Amino acid sequence: MADSSHGHTPAAWTGVSIAFIGFCVAGVFMVADNPLGFWGGMAVIVLGGVVGGIMRALGMGLPKQEPLKMVQTGTGTGTAQRVVTREPVAAEG
Repeated sequence: MADSSHGHTPAAWTGVSIAFIGFCVAGVFMVADNPLGFWGGMAVIVLGGVVGGIMRALGMGLPKQEPLKMVQTGTGTGTAQRVVTREPVAAEG
C-alpha cells in the first residue's frame, strides 16, 4: 500500500475539502442553536460527495483497474501454486 495513490486525486481532494467545510459550517450553527444553518451545512457535506463523484466520473479520480485473475500452475496431483495476476491498465487521456 505504500505506493498506492488511493485518495490522492483531484476528485478526492475536492470532495473531502467541500465536505470538511460543510462539517465546519454545521458545527458552528449547531453550537449557535440555529437548525436552518446546521441543515445547510449538512447539505454542503452531501454536495461534497456529489461533486467528488462527478469529478471521478469525468476522469479526475483513479483509473479503474482490471479484476484480479487467479491462475493455477503445476501439473499432476501434487500441490499447485496459485498466482494472482493483474493486467496492466492503460492510462486514460
